[in-house]
Formats: sequence, structure tokens, C-alpha cells
Amino acid sequence: MRVDRSDLEQTLARVRAQTVDLCRPLEIEDHVVQPVEDASPPKWHLGHTTWFFEQVILARYEPDYRPHYDLYGYVFNSYYESFGTRVARPSRGTLSRPTVREVLRYRAAVDERMARLFQSVPEEDWPVVADLVVVGINHEQQHQELLVTDIKSIYACNPLRPVYRPSGPAARPTEGVASSTGRAGHVASVGFDGGVVEIGRKQEGFAWDNERPSHCVFLQPFRLHQRLVTNGEYLEFVNDGGYSEFRHWLSDGWDVVRQQGWESPLYWERADGGWRVATLGGVKDLDPDEPVCHVSFYEADAFARWAQKRLPTEEEWEHAAARSELDPTLGNFLEDERFHPRPQVPSGARSSRSLEQMLGDVWEWTESAYHPYPGYRPASGALGEYNGKFMNNQRVLRGGSCVTPRSHIRLTYRNFFQPDKRWQFTGIRLAD
Repeated sequence: MRVDRSDLEQTLARVRAQTVDLCRPLEIEDHVVQPVEDASPPKWHLGHTTWFFEQVILARYEPDYRPHYDLYGYVFNSYYESFGTRVARPSRGTLSRPTVREVLRYRAAVDERMARLFQSVPEEDWPVVADLVVVGINHEQQHQELLVTDIKSIYACNPLRPVYRPSGPAARPTEGVASSTGRAGHVASVGFDGGVVEIGRKQEGFAWDNERPSHCVFLQPFRLHQRLVTNGEYLEFVNDGGYSEFRHWLSDGWDVVRQQGWESPLYWERADGGWRVATLGGVKDLDPDEPVCHVSFYEADAFARWAQKRLPTEEEWEHAAARSELDPTLGNFLEDERFHPRPQVPSGARSSRSLEQMLGDVWEWTESAYHPYPGYRPASGALGEYNGKFMNNQRVLRGGSCVTPRSHIRLTYRNFFQPDKRWQFTGIRLAD
């Protein structure tokens, strides 16, 4: 399918501008902070997404190409061995230079060069260039999500409790909806037939290589809970001694609980006999009806065992989502600027066959290990490092979150993290 140059150029400009807009609430000092190894400084995200376009596209297709600054390849490379050595990830917060002003100039310069390339690239090279620009756009959207997630980490670690953007009125459940107390096993669920089903991306259009090829799998009949696990339900697990009972935990997870001293999800705080939670809109009282968020796979799995349920497989999740004909325009995504999961859908608004909040709000842990699909082939060249080399010791998440760009998510999208990670907007949906 041929991509129109003008349309693609406008999309690129919009996405690039959105990244800068996400940094506007920050002070200069906020751009350099790296409170934990998982998070990167906002300035680094601004530079890395620019380096990607320079290194992957301009270096190959711009006539008489010269790098903007020779050492930027070392500073802003992430994990691409194909492009040489780089600053170690835990050391990104030590980079006082280049300054924020210099990085913004770098972005502007590369944007200008990309605009010229759109006009000058020969017709025979355009299909390949267009494909690479689409990859770059999607790569930048991934970093928009990481950027907001990392800003939350930066602010939550600051004792002054800065506010990224003031939150609006709390979106509480409508009248007549009870708080989500009671063990999660009592939540209504939706059943799906088993059999041979098709999984993976088969349509034309962009998708990451790890979403292909489409293939058939056999599923036993299963049930998914209609809604996400809430703070109120997870709090019962906490109050029931869930973090002190080894029987709920995988062995590796139990080791992490003891080593890290976990007693609750990330960003929860005990206060005045109750709990408060750090958000991008400031610290607030824990809402029992919001989806629990910032939990690791280990915590999700332990909660499922405590509730005498399980996590779904990624194949079950995708099949259920496809059968449910989900409307992504109704999800809570980055563009909505809540930057926080919404409370559960009122019970009166649910049908007996609806799966709520499958898209947006929180990434949903599955029990599936991240592995290649049958017949998988990584992309050629440096882009082959994008997904394939991480297919080990990771778990798959599905559905996107409140900081995922709406145009970036698909039902076949496979996110993945190590099972101990919880700084992302990650949550839980149970299966029977």
C-alpha cells in the first residue's frame, strides 16, 4: 500500500510536536533526573527519538550526510549493537550535557532535514523511506509512553511532591455503584468457546515484527473477568498478609519481595491509618474503585493465586478482545490527558457479554512468556534488534494504558517486560 508523502509528513510533524508538548510542564532540572535504572531522563528521550531518525533514515538516504554532532550517537544510542558503543543505561542521568536547549536544537535540525528529505528522496527509494518513517513514528510513540511513565517516577521520588499537571475532578463511579469490596473471585466473567483460533497480525499496515506471522492456536474454553482488578480488591490481598505469605508467590517473586521489601504496589503510601497514592496530578487518597496499577507480574500472579484464579494467556486475551469488537475510541489513552486509570465502569452500564477497559487504562499482565511466534523472522538490519533479542525472561502484556497513544495500540500489540518491573502502568485482569 503506497503512503502519501504529504500525509506522512504531517503525521510525523504532529507526533514529533507531541513529544515536546509532553515536556512543557517540566522545569529544566526535571529533564536530567534518573531516579531508578528503569527510567530515563526526559532529555534523553528527546534526544534518542531524534537520533533514531538521524541514524536510521538520514544516514542512509540524505545526500552528503553528516551527523549533527559526532558524539550524539554514543550519547543517545539505546541498545543497538549495530550502531556501536553507548552510554550505559544506568548512567543516562549523569549527562548534564548536552543541555536541554542543545537537544531541542538537535530535534529542530533533524526535523528540518527530514522535511527536505521528504521533498528530495527519489521515487524509487520512497517506499523504503516511507516504511522507515512509519517505524520511526511508532518508535517515538513508544517513547512518549515511556516519557510520561518516567516523569511519574521522577516526581514520585521527589519529597516536595511536584505536580506534573493538576488532575480534574475525581471520576468517581455513578450513583448506585458500590465500592469494589469482596474477593475478586466474585466478579462477573464472560465465557468464550475454545477451539482453533487465529492469533497475530494478518492485515496490511504497520505492525511490529513480533506480532507476525498470524497463526492458529488451540484454546480450551475459558472465562475472562469483565473488569480489571481494583485497588479495593488488591487492598484485601495486602490486608490479608499477601506480601508475607510465601505460598502465593513464585520462587523468584518471593525472593524479590524479600530483597526489595515490597509491601504494596509501587507509589502506594501508608498515611493516617489508610493509603495514599502518588499520581501525576499529585498525591491523593487511594480510590478503591480504580484499577490497581504499577504491579509486577509477580504481584499479579500472586494476587491471582490468592483469589484462586489465574492470569489469562496472551492468546486468550487477544481472542477475547477480537470477539468483543472493542472500540479503541472509548479507551483512556494519552490523548485524554488523564495520565491515570479511570474507576471501574458502573455495573448498570455493563452488559452480560461486555469486557470493560480492555484497551487503555492499564497494561494487562498475561501468564504468557514472551517468545517468537511460529515462523517468526526478525526485521533485517539494525531493526532486527528491536524485538527479537529480548525474547527471553520476559512476560507479555496486552491492551495499552492511560499513557499509550491511541493511534499506537492494536489488539495484536505485544508489550513485554521482565516479571519484576512495575514502574509502567501495569495492572491485572483475572481468568477462570
